[in-house]
Amino acid sequence: MKIPGMGNMMKQMQQMQADMKKAEAELAVMNITGEAGAGLVKVILSGQYDCKKVEIDSSLLEEDKEMLEDLISAGINDAIRKVETAKQDKMGNLTAGLNIPGGLDSLLK
Repeated sequence: MKIPGMGNMMKQMQQMQADMKKAEAELAVMNITGEAGAGLVKVILSGQYDCKKVEIDSSLLEEDKEMLEDLISAGINDAIRKVETAKQDKMGNLTAGLNIPGGLDSLLK
């Protein structure tokens, strides 16, 4: 018994899988900058959360150690949130045309 539209749905799923692989590759090479202290600390992460660089304004080197540590943590957290947002945006665009009840997340759970 053939299910109407199944072939078209399979093609869509295969295309979505190829698009997702491409999006993952694009995310892997992205550099996303998180900031703290009005840009005094910048943390650059890849789309795979690898820390590429930490920039600290030289004026902070004269401040206390705890404040600098807090700003570095805040910069890392900001960068992580931005990577997550970039991933959600990129992957959400791929599934926008599909009529999947509950979205793609329901399939991945």
